[in-house]
Amino acid sequence: MRPILLQGHERSITQIKYNREGDLLFSVAKDTVTNVWYSVNGERLGTYNGHTGAVWCVDCDWDTKNVLTGSADNSCRLWDCQTGKQLALLETNSAVRTCGFDYSGNIIMFSTDKQMGYQCFLNFFDLRDPQQIEDNQPYQSIPCNDHKITSAAWGPLGEFVIAGHENGEFNQFSAKDGEILKKVKEHTKQINDLQTSLDLTMFISASKDNTAKLFDSATMDHIKTFRTERPVNSAAISPIMDHVVMGGGQEAMEVTTTSTRIGKFEARFFHACYEEEFGRVKGHFGPINCVAFHPDGKSYASGGEDGYTRIHCFDPQYFDFELEA
Repeated sequence: MRPILLQGHERSITQIKYNREGDLLFSVAKDTVTNVWYSVNGERLGTYNGHTGAVWCVDCDWDTKNVLTGSADNSCRLWDCQTGKQLALLETNSAVRTCGFDYSGNIIMFSTDKQMGYQCFLNFFDLRDPQQIEDNQPYQSIPCNDHKITSAAWGPLGEFVIAGHENGEFNQFSAKDGEILKKVKEHTKQINDLQTSLDLTMFISASKDNTAKLFDSATMDHIKTFRTERPVNSAAISPIMDHVVMGGGQEAMEVTTTSTRIGKFEARFFHACYEEEFGRVKGHFGPINCVAFHPDGKSYASGGEDGYTRIHCFDPQYFDFELEA
């Protein structure tokens, strides 16, 4: 399993995202650049330039027409995927932490940080209404007074957004009226990442409390727990196998204070049913900040604190592998 190494960032990777077909991989980092790569050979297709601060999040709509990025420069930007042209600039009062298109690609959501005396908001814009973009007026803005949103994803059918908060709880926010549909608290510490399965029926959360947990998207029922001994920065669900991959390590600021054993920063594979770890993949020199499965399930990518994105194609043995129960 030889990885393809993508070198296009000078600072640590914050998020990576495949498009729906899986031919493109988007990566964003703390160095203001958004890169797009061909996932098959790791060739860089181009960049989206314009942000002036660290870029925290990226998303692509279902037909790969538009790209959405959110940044610490207090803006969320919409780009033309093919040309790299900036289509819209939505300015906010604080950093944009998460962003996403709903399945139709017509409605975007993004959340802003609680900082500098500003509240954390979850904003919804309808891209079919140019007036909303022009006036920078979301059709829906939900304030989160208690705990800021650290990760979020659209649920099935674009009816609600699932948001993970810094205190470890999840809320389902209705995209129509902004009401909280469901509230769950299964984690004890901050949610670092939240990713849905390919069919949006389940989502997996990665938390600072050293666990990743699998949930039902609609009912918010807690299904499985995957335990490790370090904070989990990111987790993803395989589209074809009953597997999840997790990436972790420590916080960047704690790296120097702990043991320097190499190989601490592996991607770890767990069986989704048995909750057992069955494999690890080494590679990054530093914590893994984000992981993502290719939509066809035949490869996965990871982005690290070291600024590299690595694409790993699975060997044939992986697909025949069965866990001895």
